[in-house]
Amino acid sequence: MPNPDAPDHWFEPIATRLGSAYLRYTFTLGTEQECAHLSDVLDLEPGDRVLDIGCGPGRHAHRLAGDGVAVHGIDISNRFIELAVTDAPAGATFERLDARDLVERSDLHDRFDAVICLCQGAFGMMRVDGDDERVLTGIARCVRPGGRVALSAFNAYFAVRYHTEATFDADAGVSHELTEIRDEHGGRHQVDLWTGCYTPRELRLLFERAGLNVRSISGVEPGDYGREPASTERPEHLVIAERPL
Repeated sequence: MPNPDAPDHWFEPIATRLGSAYLRYTFTLGTEQECAHLSDVLDLEPGDRVLDIGCGPGRHAHRLAGDGVAVHGIDISNRFIELAVTDAPAGATFERLDARDLVERSDLHDRFDAVICLCQGAFGMMRVDGDDERVLTGIARCVRPGGRVALSAFNAYFAVRYHTEATFDADAGVSHELTEIRDEHGGRHQVDLWTGCYTPRELRLLFERAGLNVRSISGVEPGDYGREPASTERPEHLVIAERPL
């Protein structure tokens, strides 16, 4: 019988411990550059509607809303949503929601001009086969026909070549790492992290099955989003796709 007190996802208790300390990590410091690039490649304009999946404490949503974009952020962590709502600018709204449930949220379907899913926000953090595809299917349903998608995913080539402190499961395509985090009060905790890793070919196939046309896949890292081709030297892929009309 399922445990009603069990978290919906393995990352949820980690996010609760991290809280606002999440924003102290260096990978979160590139929000300005990332949003500027996203606004360019997604052709965002004031008044456009964006769904931010795995929004965390809301850093991208807050920044885009500052430019007049209407952003709705979702995250599985109650604590992250509490932080996102705090001091949220006009136009930024948030709710706790498991990204796997987007396929059933008909009230969100066809509503958004663009969907973003960044920094392993939901996609890439699933440990059950088919869950990432379910997240992508939800993304495809939420973006309007002709709308655009930006999604970052960890680079399998980079993980094998450079992520030597982690264990890479070649069969599952998942990197497992035991690492230390600090909570909001400076306390130290050892936690397990699992990250799905992908090749560009795998991403194109997943997007195709979800009904999304891939326009480009770039090699990027936090705070340095651009149009550089995918390679073994960048830790993440940034996929730009479109839902057909």
